[in-house]
Amino acid sequence: MEYRQISEDYSVSPQITPEEVAEIKKAGFKSVICNRPDDEQPGQPSAENIRAAVEAAGLEFRFIPVISGQMTMDNVQDMAKALDELPGPVFAYCRSGTRCTNLYAAVQQMKG
Repeated sequence: MEYRQISEDYSVSPQITPEEVAEIKKAGFKSVICNRPDDEQPGQPSAENIRAAVEAAGLEFRFIPVISGQMTMDNVQDMAKALDELPGPVFAYCRSGTRCTNLYAAVQQMKG
């Protein structure tokens, strides 16, 4: 599993599987955020399946689905709230990692 570190407390990756959650925990992450809507692509693991694996591993989970190319201010505010509330470091994923990166950048801009 490959991921990109965006800041000291935030990394992003493409879609993960429930089986990869143990590796995420082993890497030291405390929380996982899914920014990918369910059923975006046939066969992708659902957010609920990932949530179950994440919570079973003792990590926190948030589902903040963002439609590709259609990030809203609500998405940015939900992400800002999650980043304030969740223990870090935070691992976020979507289809490629780009939405997670753009959302994080928008949160930082909003905070000024």
